[in-house]
Amino acid sequence: MKIVACNSNRPLAEAISAYLNLPLTKASIRRFSDMEIFVEIQENVRGEDLFVVQSTSYPTNDNLMELLVSLDALRRGSARRITAVMPYFGYARQDRKSGARTPISAKLVANLITVAGADRVLTMDLHAGQIQGFFDIPVDNLYAAPVFTKDIVDRFNSEQIMIVSPDTGGVVRARGLAKRLDADLAIIDKRRERAGVSEVMNIIGDIRDRRCILVDDIIDSAGTLCNAASALREAGATSVSAYVTHGVLSGGAVARVTSSPLEHLIITDSITATEAVRVSHNIEQLTIAPLIAEAIRRISEESSVSSLFD
Repeated sequence: MKIVACNSNRPLAEAISAYLNLPLTKASIRRFSDMEIFVEIQENVRGEDLFVVQSTSYPTNDNLMELLVSLDALRRGSARRITAVMPYFGYARQDRKSGARTPISAKLVANLITVAGADRVLTMDLHAGQIQGFFDIPVDNLYAAPVFTKDIVDRFNSEQIMIVSPDTGGVVRARGLAKRLDADLAIIDKRRERAGVSEVMNIIGDIRDRRCILVDDIIDSAGTLCNAASALREAGATSVSAYVTHGVLSGGAVARVTSSPLEHLIITDSITATEAVRVSHNIEQLTIAPLIAEAIRRISEESSVSSLFD
């Protein structure tokens, strides 16, 4: 087994490597003067089981191209099996035709990864579970729930918590975490009455005098999550925190979170934290390195990955 680290999330790759007590494979991933990507694997990989660690986060297109070129280099180096380890799968939000003449980019990316040479994909908390079916190769979709569950138990002890889904689309995810914690579940139903009128947040469930925990897979602009936190506090919640797997946090998202009613925003290190995230007083990162490393070990040993979540 060998691990190759691309450039999007080197700290996570190094943490995975340390957990497995396996040094990263020597590789040079650089750019020509016109920004073309060049990859050179500097070790023999013939007949090896290869794992390429690369999140396709910002800059998404550059990181995706790095992954594709790396997969091609390993395939041409006669690797026995290549697994694309994508802690964050970019383009996942474009999983269906949202209007006339629009793409299904998640399917296109799945095709690109397969054609480039991947034999399987290991990812975490896909935005839509059906993306697994876009691939014609095996896909292992891990869940951050065990990492979140441990932190919630440690942080909130036996206090009265309420797990909250910020929209109806995330109910399954929130229900799964609530079941692990033996906690109650609330749902926020947001709707826009007409164009140009702000969204109305209707809260399904009694959250008064409860410590609310919002659960989601991606936080990008942070608008929905911050609005949900405000609505929960106005409805009588004693505090509001959020647990989100992928901290995209683009544009002014960090400033929006910092000035919001959110007591804590807990994200994972599936995406490398920016300086703004690192210095924010109410944003924290949890590592998913042990979880991904254990999944890599089990894939290499041909043992069960799903039992990680039993």
